Amino acid sequence: MSASTPTTQRSSSILAAAARLAAATTRPCAPVRDLLGVTDIDAAYAVQQRLADDRVAAGGTITGRKIGLTSPAVQQQLGVNQPDFGVLFADMDVTGLPEVPSSRLLQPKAEAEIAFELGADLVDGDLDITQVRAAVARAAAALEIVDSRIADWDITITDTVADNGSSGLYVLGEKWLTLDEFEPRDVAMRLYKNGELASKGTGAACLGDPLEALSWLARNARDYGQPLRAGQVILSGALGPMVPTPPGTTIRADLTSLGTVTATFSTVPIPFPKDNS
Repeated sequence: MSASTPTTQRSSSILAAAARLAAATTRPCAPVRDLLGVTDIDAAYAVQQRLADDRVAAGGTITGRKIGLTSPAVQQQLGVNQPDFGVLFADMDVTGLPEVPSSRLLQPKAEAEIAFELGADLVDGDLDITQVRAAVARAAAALEIVDSRIADWDITITDTVADNGSSGLYVLGEKWLTLDEFEPRDVAMRLYKNGELASKGTGAACLGDPLEALSWLARNARDYGQPLRAGQVILSGALGPMVPTPPGTTIRADLTSLGTVTATFSTVPIPFPKDNS
């Protein structure tokens, strides 16, 4: 039997990483960096794409993207110098539910963001900040409920990218504004957990300007063959530190200009015991 080629080995690692993450439905799994390494971001996106394709094949509908790792502090923590992104599906939007379903989550945390709704495709051109600004139809306050299938959030850049950017669910605020009505980088955010201030920040904490984050995403999504389209919702990345949200938690984020977005996490227990092994 001939030895496996590097390409075959890489393909096998991508398949194995996807299988490990797909199986982590009720209990977190080990990191996938033992399969992908810690620098092969393209392989991690290949895992993400395979899992997204499987979800679409099962009836899922892609409705947008989320941007992650927009905070310099988090980038430094993970030893990276760039953001990442994940895919949003229709069933991840729990805005209309009375409570966030804790049973659908493993290790959730909430962060306040700006949600952009696109009014035009972002396919051609330089995709600079001027172009993406013109493509935004409107924006609202949002809570991204990040979640990790990797046990204890023990992640590197390849772990989180492969795990769909550590995406979970999201909640949108009721107030929508155009970019003629507010400036994303000037937004001030205060997030309260059960009534107590737990996180604060500004739009400028998101790559200096949430529209710069959107520009980065537009270019990279195009490079990976999945350009942004009109009608999609884009979550900007966090305006401040994320906050753990076990069952029973109520989160309220106040964003100047964009108003308030709230979420209460159902008291259904998280359906797995903590693994301290």
